[in-house]
Amino acid sequence: MAEEFKKLTGRVQSVEGGKGIEGLNYEDLCIQLDVELQEVYKPPKFEMFDGTGDPKVHLRTYYDKLVGVGKNEQIRMKLFIRSLMGDALSWYISQDLKKWVSWVSMASNFIGRFRFNTENAPDIFYIQNLKKKPTETFREYASQWRSKAAKVRPTLEEEQMNKFFFRAQDPQYYERLIVIENHKFSDIIKLGERIEERIKSGMVKNFEALQATNKGLKSGGLKGHTIDGCRTLKDKIQTLIDTKVIQANEVALNIRNNPILNHRGE
Repeated sequence: MAEEFKKLTGRVQSVEGGKGIEGLNYEDLCIQLDVELQEVYKPPKFEMFDGTGDPKVHLRTYYDKLVGVGKNEQIRMKLFIRSLMGDALSWYISQDLKKWVSWVSMASNFIGRFRFNTENAPDIFYIQNLKKKPTETFREYASQWRSKAAKVRPTLEEEQMNKFFFRAQDPQYYERLIVIENHKFSDIIKLGERIEERIKSGMVKNFEALQATNKGLKSGGLKGHTIDGCRTLKDKIQTLIDTKVIQANEVALNIRNNPILNHRGE
């Protein structure tokens, strides 16, 4: 009798402990209650959607993973949660699962919620003006740029991507990358890294240094003295010549413009 009373007390406490908490039953948390996956079936490893990509693209990759069971609407709906993470998973959990009476209703809600991602996708003007930050390595920058460019609609072909990527570069990169315009993007990244190393080692002057030098030339010299007496400016210009960033063209002798001096030095 005492044992039975103990069990009854435990049940009452369990019920009271759940008071005020709704939606914790299996029926509340599970979609497609009547669907039980067979033990021999192993769900595939889905591409995960975190709420930041193209929802239509995710649905297509999700479908492709449902080999053998994709035509079963109930299984499609039951497994969908396994392909979500982050904000997308939070959105799914916050929904009233009973309102989704079909796969179409679920998929439509999903696309409607995350359509914003594609409506605000970057355009060509944006990616052409997406510059490398001083804190980024060239590889980090190129990877981020490629990721943004992949979201442009209509979709860009490989050659178009390369063209717009070159247009986004500062002169010290552009002039050296353009020689492999028709190569793979991975080749462009490799060459960009080599250029980056040459800039760090001083073999290639960076764009900011060139701008400063040009400004000094246009203003009639660096602050405090004239061009003729500026040793620092002369050294910088010589470095640019040595590294072939700029070229000093020799002036050929010309009988009219540069006549040979006579014996009296006139």
